[in-house]
Amino acid sequence: MTQRSGDDYGHIPVLLDRCVELLTPALTRRSPDGDGAVLVDATLGAGGHAERFLTELPKLRLIGLDRDPDALWIAGERLAPFADRVTVVRTRYDGIGRVLGETGFYAGEERLPVMGVLFDLGVSSMQLDRPERGFSYAADAPLDMRMDPDATLTAADVLNTYDQKAIARLLKDFGEERFAGRIAAHIVKRRAVRPFRTTGELVELLYDAIPAPARRTGGHPAKRTFQALRIAVNGELDSLRAALPAAMEALAPGGRIVVMAYQSLEDRIVKSVFAEATASKTPEGLPVELPGHEPEFVALTRGAERASDEEIDRNPRSAPVRLRALEKVGRP
Repeated sequence: MTQRSGDDYGHIPVLLDRCVELLTPALTRRSPDGDGAVLVDATLGAGGHAERFLTELPKLRLIGLDRDPDALWIAGERLAPFADRVTVVRTRYDGIGRVLGETGFYAGEERLPVMGVLFDLGVSSMQLDRPERGFSYAADAPLDMRMDPDATLTAADVLNTYDQKAIARLLKDFGEERFAGRIAAHIVKRRAVRPFRTTGELVELLYDAIPAPARRTGGHPAKRTFQALRIAVNGELDSLRAALPAAMEALAPGGRIVVMAYQSLEDRIVKSVFAEATASKTPEGLPVELPGHEPEFVALTRGAERASDEEIDRNPRSAPVRLRALEKVGRP
């Protein structure tokens, strides 16, 4: 069988070597081939990270989650050689607790422990590269932006039905757009003439709504609005807030979690959750750590790690990534 590269699937995994470096010590605690360990890829996508782990650790088991059926189809094809060690579930990543309660791998009567969890957040290269999904402002397409095509809310629904105040708040909170109020006013005025249907119509409006000097700095003028709509349509931040604690609880002692975020709103959530997990519960001022009050996790990274210049040259979409990682204290 001919081995296909990541490029063949329209997807180059971000910080792949670093993810392997961080997670492998936990996945090989029982055995150097990964036997007796489970890795949860909470954002399976095209399966690039998963393929690397399954190749290098020939006894590792993997549970992959994704809400996008197109992604699951591609990942299923890519991971077919490892089918006996892989379970794939269609769900948002905040379903991780439920999935792990219902799904697992066993050795005899023993349920194998989750020793690693990986989150690669945000919109995938595969979704961006398919104009019909409506995620990209670079091509005219229906205003969709649903990661799960069976979900009911679309970006067009938001633009055509939310009131002006709600649209402005959404653009400010989810897009950090400083012209949120101005853009919202333009949207309401424009939709009174005809409803929004395509990404091109929205991009055209944004060029009119955002002052020319501001359009010349900070990247594409549609970037923040498209991010805000995508987050709202897919409930990404609420999903992340629920998924991280569930994933960390599911880890066995000695297990590790790696999270890659691509915009500041996601990274703030990860940073906050991780800071709480690595903080002592002993009251301030006491000279010793109280038993049972020790941090449950230790940090494996100093702050957030970035992609190298070399990786960014090879894969420009890795430029905004922020990687953070923790290890659960104790032995499996």
